[in-house]
Amino acid sequence: MYFSILCFFFPPVLGSVVSFVFNGGGLWSALLIALRKRRFNADRPMIWLTVAIYAYCAANLLASIVNNSFARDAPHLIPLVTFLFFPVSYSTWSITRKTTLARTIVLSSMAACFVAVLLAICQQYWLGMRAEGGAGNAIVFATVICLAVVVCVAGALSGIEQARNPLFYATLAGTIAIIYSGSRIVWLALLIAGVAVMLINRHRLKGRNAVRLLLLLAAVGVVIATSSFQAISGRVDFLRSDWGALGVGGNYDTSVGIRVALWQIGLKAFHDMPVFGHGMGATQLLIKQGFHDQFAMNAGFNHFHNGFLTALVQAGILGAVTLAAIFAVAAGNAARVLRNSNDPLERFGATMIVIVVITYLTAGMTGILIGHDILDSVLMVFLVCGTYLASGRQVPLLEEQALAPVMEEQAPVMEERALPSATQELFRARQ
Repeated sequence: MYFSILCFFFPPVLGSVVSFVFNGGGLWSALLIALRKRRFNADRPMIWLTVAIYAYCAANLLASIVNNSFARDAPHLIPLVTFLFFPVSYSTWSITRKTTLARTIVLSSMAACFVAVLLAICQQYWLGMRAEGGAGNAIVFATVICLAVVVCVAGALSGIEQARNPLFYATLAGTIAIIYSGSRIVWLALLIAGVAVMLINRHRLKGRNAVRLLLLLAAVGVVIATSSFQAISGRVDFLRSDWGALGVGGNYDTSVGIRVALWQIGLKAFHDMPVFGHGMGATQLLIKQGFHDQFAMNAGFNHFHNGFLTALVQAGILGAVTLAAIFAVAAGNAARVLRNSNDPLERFGATMIVIVVITYLTAGMTGILIGHDILDSVLMVFLVCGTYLASGRQVPLLEEQALAPVMEEQAPVMEERALPSATQELFRARQ
């Protein structure tokens, strides 16, 4: 339970600490399974998702082998260990009672929203910068707090947590933090994910609940309009001016222009090596060389501001297909549960998967999809917990399994001792 609290509270607050927590937990889980102190839980949905994740890792390894660049790519391949920990982390997490885990996720996300808005306000007004929280990157901060906000909405609508007023205030606080981050694509992700959660729980939005939701949405709109109008209008004006500079004067030295340039550089690199890609270690060199040759600019980035384009360049078609398979398999598992199950915990787990798939795919269109330590760890946390809650089975501790036969053997003896003496004699005679 405490491990779960850290994994859901830390991302927007302490940033990269969550990657140390998750990877440390994965390493410890692998050790426990190797020492036979934990069972390897092989639920079918988890197995299929593991196959997709491992296929993506294999595609990146194959790209390095084909390009004979393993030594160059090694530092970039090491972070893939986060993905490799998926099945062992799932096995350890699945000893948790589902009710306890679901409430822990909701309450930890709620606390993260409150702390995130405090950090965002301090950074916006005292430091005069876009809100980055503890993530050190505005887009990453907005992405992880978006997940926390929509989890709060899902927790309230699904009935997992009865204290709805604190969840409402947390949703409002987290939304303001996202606005202060200035990440326009995450604003869109928040809208789409929020609508998806309401559609999933539409059977609960009737009568008084529907009226209450409309009032809450109106209140959110008023508060956001009064507190964040300047931040929103400023980012919209920047977007308009960037498009104008790019379309009229061909100026790529803007936020939008740099993204368009990165996409052109990435597409050219993909056409050069379409099947296996250039390897994970070639990205920065390709981008720097592309800016110099194609745009006479001196700029450097470690990704192409589009998740699938980055995968195409690094690991070719195989990399992009296997990356898409991760989200497709996860979404398929969630859709199956939402279609067939009425259990609130299972539906909440499936909703978590829907939330993370929508948020990552939307934010990854113009930003980072995976390849960042915080985003990679949070993706695994949501996929592990969501898959377990949606379609997993709780696994007892090995100590409990060893104790069960002993308790069964002792039960008749304890029952016999509890009987009166005359009844004991009759019991012995029957035996």
